[in-house]
Amino acid sequence: QVQLVESGGGLVQPGGSLRLSCAASGSFVRVNAMGWYRQAPGKQRELVAVITRSDSTNSADSVKGRFSISRDNSKNTVYLQMNSLKPEDTAVYYCNADVQDWLSRRTEYWGQGTRVTVSS
Repeated sequence: QVQLVESGGGLVQPGGSLRLSCAASGSFVRVNAMGWYRQAPGKQRELVAVITRSDSTNSADSVKGRFSISRDNSKNTVYLQMNSLKPEDTAVYYCNADVQDWLSRRTEYWGQGTRVTVSS
């Protein structure tokens, strides 16, 4: 079984910064693409940013220039650095990972979510 454990959410004022972390643990060979999604109240879950194992990234237009995604393959961990936060960034942020097992099967896993609230 694989677990994704997120941390780093909280309450921050507009213009502030937060850094989210998500670590994968359990029985697997490697973690392929990892990403962050978010879901605001009353809205659908949306992609925030994704990063491949070779560090190729993609992000939503709404966060370009403010958020950056990175990873540490030795720790099976992905990070989301969020700067210049806006109230509209308020949401529950979910980590996502494409995990490969010993039989080369690939499974998508989700974290439990971490809440980010941007408010004065």
